[in-house]
Amino acid sequence: MNLKSLLKDTAIYGLSSIVGRFLNYLLVPVHTYRIAAGSGGYGIVSNLYAYTALLLALLTFGMETTLFRFSNKEGEDPDRVYGTTLKLVGGVCLLFLVAVFTLLGPVAGAMGYATHPEYIGCMALIVAMDAFQAIMFSRLRQQRRPIKFMTLKFAFIIPNVLLNLFIFFVMPRVPALNEIFLRFDGGVGLIFFANLLCTAGVFLGFRQELRGLRFRFDGALAGRMLRYTWPLLLLSLVGILNQVADKILFPYLMPGPEGRVQLGIYGACVKIAMIMALLTQAFRYAYEPIVFNGSRDRNSPETLADGMKYFVLFSAVAFLAVMFYMPILRHFVQPGYWEGLGVVPIVMLAEVFMGIYFNLSFWYKLSDQTHWGAIMSAIGAAVMIVVNVLFVPRIGYWACAWGGLAGYGTAMLLSWLIGQKRYPIPYDLRQIAFFVLLAAAFYGLSLLTARLGAAVSGPATDLSAAVPASSPTASACASSAAASGWGLVLQLALNTLLLAAYGFLTLRRSGLLRSLRRR
Repeated sequence: MNLKSLLKDTAIYGLSSIVGRFLNYLLVPVHTYRIAAGSGGYGIVSNLYAYTALLLALLTFGMETTLFRFSNKEGEDPDRVYGTTLKLVGGVCLLFLVAVFTLLGPVAGAMGYATHPEYIGCMALIVAMDAFQAIMFSRLRQQRRPIKFMTLKFAFIIPNVLLNLFIFFVMPRVPALNEIFLRFDGGVGLIFFANLLCTAGVFLGFRQELRGLRFRFDGALAGRMLRYTWPLLLLSLVGILNQVADKILFPYLMPGPEGRVQLGIYGACVKIAMIMALLTQAFRYAYEPIVFNGSRDRNSPETLADGMKYFVLFSAVAFLAVMFYMPILRHFVQPGYWEGLGVVPIVMLAEVFMGIYFNLSFWYKLSDQTHWGAIMSAIGAAVMIVVNVLFVPRIGYWACAWGGLAGYGTAMLLSWLIGQKRYPIPYDLRQIAFFVLLAAAFYGLSLLTARLGAAVSGPATDLSAAVPASSPTASACASSAAASGWGLVLQLALNTLLLAAYGFLTLRRSGLLRSLRRR
């Protein structure tokens, strides 16, 4: 593939991924402003989508990557590889659906949805179809067909957004439809049905890829593929578990309506923190072509060290940007959820740790020691689960935030310590420490601007009281909630100056500006 083609495909895949995630984020205000925090309805959404993420990793069992590997392997027929993969995943998905619908009542009861088993059946169908479609999306990537890839991604996202707008803004106003709306927990259940309808609709665009089912199934090939893919399955499951275990465990650790309310608050506020993931993903799409097409070997220790340095720099900028503009971003969710805003900086810091861990992972990938990835990820997941089990009954969703930070932090430190012994990479620790400490100092200054804005605004509003006084970031959130009018304008202006100053100092110190000028 030539450079022009590479950059074009990267741009299309990146655009579809980033824009797609952004459009999905737009459903968060729709849901939180229409689903009251006290109803616990958003807790149902957070809980069931956590299950689907875990099940999707289980049902695809690493076969997306395996399809790429074997399709490009000398001596293998790409069509036979695709047909075998499609039938393997399709067979697993079919067995999964038979098991779920045979035991739908007991499964729904065990998950806490005995009164609405249709939610579980609906999500089972969604995750099975998503897993099957994941192989066909991989086929499009393997055939370098980014336009169709992007079109089909948007063929799900746009109708799903429109259906959710219809559910929450039209149905409650139409008497004949309002009865249906209320029957499914005030529209909560209809979110899943809309998802199911849009997922099924995407199959219409996969008519050509479905012809792969006619390719002969090769048992010997399937055996080789399964031997290759099982470590990928383990890595994928552990990675997803780190992201969703807290939302799956929460209803068991804090059962009842109060648990769903807290999970809904946590799930909504975590969506604000996920802006961090969106920004860092944009960085990867922008930065990777620069690094990988540079004059040095893309896998050289120096290139990997540069990648880590710039990732930490960009993550620090993204962290400060989200925290500095929290008085605006908090309106992304309905005020009834604002009591959970204190977890946002903790969850974002956990996201930074996860990104650093991802960047550190090259040492075991390049040295063919991938078993270390599974071990370290499993230890991190265990730490996170232990923190949740011990502390969710005591401090609620705060344990989820601290558990994620502890889990990713543990995996990050282990990868650093072991990696420096087995595959040393000369990371610029002095520069990285400078970025981190300067960001901490500027964040501390922003807490002062929040207090100044609150002082200019006058006495705190009732919103500030919604933030638990015991939370580690209570003072900052309370001050942000209290600031309004000219006080808010002053706070945002000072924070903008701080962000600009941080960007100038770090870009100058890192030498990135000089590097970009040379390119």
